[in-house]
This record gives sequence, C-alpha cells and structure tokens, in this order.
Amino acid sequence: METTVKYLEQIDKLEDKFKKINQSTETHLEGLLWSKPITYWDYIQTDALLNLQIQRTTLPDEMVFIMYHQVNELLFKMILWEIDQLCHTEKPLTEYFTEKMGRISRYFDMLTTSFTIMTDGMEPEQYLKFRHTLTPASGFQSAQYRLIEFASTDLINLIDYRFRATIDRNTPYEHAFEHLYWQAAGKDYQTGEKSYLIQQFEKKYKKEFLDFMEEYNTINIWRKFKQLPENDQKNPALVEAMRHYDKTVNITWVMGHFNAAKKYIESDKTGNGEATGGSDWKKYMLPKYQRRIFFPELWSKEELDSWGENV
Repeated sequence: METTVKYLEQIDKLEDKFKKINQSTETHLEGLLWSKPITYWDYIQTDALLNLQIQRTTLPDEMVFIMYHQVNELLFKMILWEIDQLCHTEKPLTEYFTEKMGRISRYFDMLTTSFTIMTDGMEPEQYLKFRHTLTPASGFQSAQYRLIEFASTDLINLIDYRFRATIDRNTPYEHAFEHLYWQAAGKDYQTGEKSYLIQQFEKKYKKEFLDFMEEYNTINIWRKFKQLPENDQKNPALVEAMRHYDKTVNITWVMGHFNAAKKYIESDKTGNGEATGGSDWKKYMLPKYQRRIFFPELWSKEELDSWGENV
C-alpha cells in the first residue's frame, strides 16, 4: 500500500493518543491483526437483549407487558444520559441547553405516545390473570424514573404538597426523602408504617437516591437554567422546550399511565381495585392531587391553579 501523507498523519495521531496513556502504538496495531470484524449483532448485543424477557406465566400478552416496560427503561436511560451531559456542563450555552431539552422531550414524547401499547395492545382478560403473579412488584419501583425527577428540579417540587411548608433547601436529605410525593402511595402517615412495596424499593435504592439528590441539588436542570444570563432565560425556544418537558412528564405521561392502569385495574370486577404493589394509585398518579411541576416559575398563576385538571 502506498504510504500517503494522510496515512502518516493518522499514524502520528495514534502515536500521540497512545503516548498520553503510556501505551505502545505497535502493541495496539499488533492487536488489530487478531481482532474480529464487528457485526451488528455483536455491537448491539442482540442475542443478550432478546433473551432478557422471562415470563412468569404462559399468557402471551405478558410478553408484551415485559417488553414494553423494558423499552421504557431503555428510554429512561437515554433521558438520564442527556441530563447528565447538560447538568455537568459548567456553563452551557443557550443553544446547547435548548438542543438537550429537545432531545430529552422527544424521548418522553416517545414514552407518552407508546401508552397505546398498554391501553389497546393487551387483552384485559389476560392482564387480569398474569397481574396477580406480579404482586408485589410495581412500575412504581422504577429507580431511573426517580433519578430523572431528582435531576430535573429542586427537591421541594417533589415533596408531598402537604409538607412543603416545613421543608427547605437546608432540610437534611434523609428527612426530605421521607416526605417525597410518592411516599403517599404506600405510607400511612398516621402510623408511619410503610408498605412492603416501598420497603423493598428503599432497601435496594435509598442510598443511591440520597447520593443522587445531593449531587443534583445545585446542578439540576432548573438550577442550570437559572445560571444562564437573564436574557437567555427569556429565550422563547428554550422556555418552550422547558415548558414542553414539564407538561409532558408531569401531565401527559402521567395521564397516559393513569388511563392505562384505570382501564385494566377497574375492569377487574372481582378484585379490590388496587395496583399490584398495593399503592393508592389514583392519588399517587393524578397530577391534580400531587401537583408535580418541575419549573413552576415558567407557568402563569392560572396555569398553575388548573394544573392537570383539563385532561
């Protein structure tokens, strides 16, 4: 092969790359001689991915249920991937900020529109049979969804509205954690007793949650937005992107989830109308009850007062 100028430049770049990490270029080039060409199925890990669906029953629609939730978790990971980049950029430019919010919103738009898979894509008779094998597991236990919330807004906006007046930015994270809005889904505030659902959830993720809450306390999406120059905070495209994300996550997505749950849970004429985890799913899910709003300053008083009501 003819040794071209471009070829020599590439070799020089490789030399620089490996020199920075105290590696031998010759050794790495030797390794290329024995490496296998990459294939799509190896790169995407198709075989591993398609073998992660393990049914607990023989009902066909349980497979739809499993795959749908796995797709959700992959999209949650994509959202967290974008949030991590945005929030750990020291001084993001407005254009970059808007681009990232657009990406994040598009992922959530996918999640929202995909709810027809749940509402119309399973036979209620099948769901009502296999759901009993899922108890006490619940979609409530999606840790990635909680991380998205922590990384999006100030913690006070995730506190049960009944306790917000008693909590501020100086409140210990452990105390704030006990008053997050979703604690109401499985905690009796008169006795303080937690359901098995929450006990197991916290056993696995509580330390990670507390660390994440502290990490994003000053770099969450809202904090990064407030660090922008005042004029940039009025950028129409960015404000619209922030509002779209807020409404999509806290109204559209939630209502899609609520309507799917309502269809199947309330179609069970023999049950007690509870979710698989035993949570008070109506008060936990409906936006008008908990009023989860990531960026309240970007909404008018009238919009805040009617949050989640006109859906």
